[in-house]
Amino acid sequence: MAALSSLHNLSATLSLLPKPSLSLPCIHPIRTLHRFACSLSSSSTEFNISFAPPKPKPRPPPNLKALIPPEEDGDSPPLDGQLIIPWIVRGEDGNLKLQAHPPSRLIHSLADASTQNSKKKKDKEMKKQRKKESAAVGGAAEPKLSKAARRFYNENFRDQPQRLSKVLAAAGVASRRGSEELIFNGKVTVNGSVCNAPQTRVDPSTDIIYVNGSRLPKKLPPKVYLALNKPKGYICSSGEKEFKSVIDLFEDFFKGWDKKNPGIPKPRLFTVGRLDVATTGMLIVTNDGDFAQKLSHPSSMLKKEYIAVIDGVVKTQHLVNISKGTVIEGMHCTPDSVELMPRQPDLKRPRLRIVVHEGRNHEVRELVKNAGLEIHSLKRMRIGGFRLPSDLGLGKYVELKQSDLRAMGWKG
Repeated sequence: MAALSSLHNLSATLSLLPKPSLSLPCIHPIRTLHRFACSLSSSSTEFNISFAPPKPKPRPPPNLKALIPPEEDGDSPPLDGQLIIPWIVRGEDGNLKLQAHPPSRLIHSLADASTQNSKKKKDKEMKKQRKKESAAVGGAAEPKLSKAARRFYNENFRDQPQRLSKVLAAAGVASRRGSEELIFNGKVTVNGSVCNAPQTRVDPSTDIIYVNGSRLPKKLPPKVYLALNKPKGYICSSGEKEFKSVIDLFEDFFKGWDKKNPGIPKPRLFTVGRLDVATTGMLIVTNDGDFAQKLSHPSSMLKKEYIAVIDGVVKTQHLVNISKGTVIEGMHCTPDSVELMPRQPDLKRPRLRIVVHEGRNHEVRELVKNAGLEIHSLKRMRIGGFRLPSDLGLGKYVELKQSDLRAMGWKG
């Protein structure tokens, strides 16, 4: 009876507890007891409570288990009790089959992909290192321009069409005058028609130009600027058989042109101004006509320094007479400066440093001759702000840099 009264009190207590409201935002489900058994006896109270058996795990269908071949190594887990997602591959016979391990082709591809990614990373690192080295050696790296920026540059700043005679001369066909003669003689065709006007504007990249039956290349040779230490016995013009031309000193330059510039025609080189056959020193050689015209024209006022070795004794009156100037080609020419250089023990003859800017024909020789002196040797040392390198031997040349061109007053 005591047990029955305790059970009665328990049920009464449970009835007094508040019931869960359905309006709560979260209601936790209560597990249901499928079977509740209670046995009572007079001597003792015993409870026998049992729950429903656990829900069995899903098993793969029998046909799927039959399709999966057994593993050779025996390490794969059994299918009983769990579901394995197999790999669907195509066998050598062309039929699809299922297997528990990934195909070997996928493993090899992943290995190759990881190797290629490491190579790409190394290449990117090498490129970055090269850019840093180039920036440290000679300035900033080349900027990357977008496609729209390149199109804008080509439409607004691209090289404009040039005169036909100038294009032929730049391509190395002949000199400017020689090109005009070819045009007047009807040996040049533009887009299938004979052209007799040297001032016709053409663009080699778009126009089809033939000279004596040979097609003119679309690409013109790049601009070349060279400084030569001219020796005696060479003239600046070509065509005379008695003396060699200074262009003959550039044979090695033309021999290596095709290897360095494949598909681009060789440039036609000519001298900027002239030095007579007995004068040595710096001579500029190029294929840029505008550059040559700028430097050689008297209006540029470009200063040129000469060292004249004199036979005899130089007196003060001689220096005064040179500084007064003389008439050359109907024009009165005066030097910028005249200086008697200090004597050196290894040189017996006196030397004069003469600076001129007009660049008339034989100007320095005429100034010295009019003063009553005789020149033993004459050498040009400087043009503008660019001086002949001291280690440049006779007959040797060096390629000019942009800073050297700016020193001579060229801003092109």
